Amino acid sequence: MSTSLPAAKALIVESRPAEAGERLDRVLVRGAGAELSRSRIQALIAEGAVHGPEGVIGDPARRVKADERFTVMIPVPAAAKPEAQDIPLNVVYEDDALIIVDKPAGLVVHPAAGNADGTLVNALLHHCRGQLAGIGGEARPGIVHRIDKDTSGLLVAAKTDKALRSLGKQFAAHVIERMYVAFVWGAPFKREGRIEGDIGRSHFERTKMVVRAGGKPAVTHYQVVRTFGPPVAPVAARIHCRLETGRTHQIRVHMTHIGHPLIGDPSYGRARTAAAARKALPPEALAVVDAFSRQALHAAVLGFQHPTTHKVLRFESALPEDMTALEAALAQAA
Repeated sequence: MSTSLPAAKALIVESRPAEAGERLDRVLVRGAGAELSRSRIQALIAEGAVHGPEGVIGDPARRVKADERFTVMIPVPAAAKPEAQDIPLNVVYEDDALIIVDKPAGLVVHPAAGNADGTLVNALLHHCRGQLAGIGGEARPGIVHRIDKDTSGLLVAAKTDKALRSLGKQFAAHVIERMYVAFVWGAPFKREGRIEGDIGRSHFERTKMVVRAGGKPAVTHYQVVRTFGPPVAPVAARIHCRLETGRTHQIRVHMTHIGHPLIGDPSYGRARTAAAARKALPPEALAVVDAFSRQALHAAVLGFQHPTTHKVLRFESALPEDMTALEAALAQAA
């Protein structure tokens, strides 16, 4: 096996005849030496960063052939230590162990490629004044979970290692209460139900997640709270979703999977589904819907056991103004 580093962003690995039939991720880890772990290699494969003879490779279990050449594109890492920035925060609750923030739509949770600063992490570092230093790593200090940039609502961050471990275990055990309000096109036939479908990265569009075999198990429980338009064929619905798992874009992917994409979703919305429903809206209401420039999703409820006191805490967040206006507009559907 031979390896080389022709550029800072590319790792070239050539498989040896003796490695024929082995899993791709194992061969790449061996070729990378100490530079990349197996989990990091698998993540890069999932992100579409590994190329082989046939182009982009999305399966870490792909069996290699002798003398194949693979290129691993390694992204330039974001700054390891985000800077504190004076960004206003809507703090719902705070004590020595943790902080609950009601995040507005448009605010990125932590620094990454394309968003080096101006994030929730930068704001928390300023607000907490040194308390988050080293908690959970410098890149994402205190962050236990995240919500999408254009999703609004409640998020908890840890201020101590003990709190981080406790909250992390609760999320892993699926005992955290999380309820999201979503507005979708159409309405599920059943007023409440369980959506179960493994979620993984799309083999065709690497920035999107899809329900597919080989993905990670994902379960969403939903309840139809209100429908808009004709009872037999609603134009839209207000849905309350409770997460049993927490996969990337889970609610957005699951609702689209059952045929009811979120209103305003730029990635998972279905133009044909929206076009049919839009015909039932008067011009004034349609203008509000068209002006709604994000997925209609809000993290409305967050509940968990406090890491130190062990008391059960539960927080609720009212719908932001843009979603309240959207609901009022949908209510005008014929």
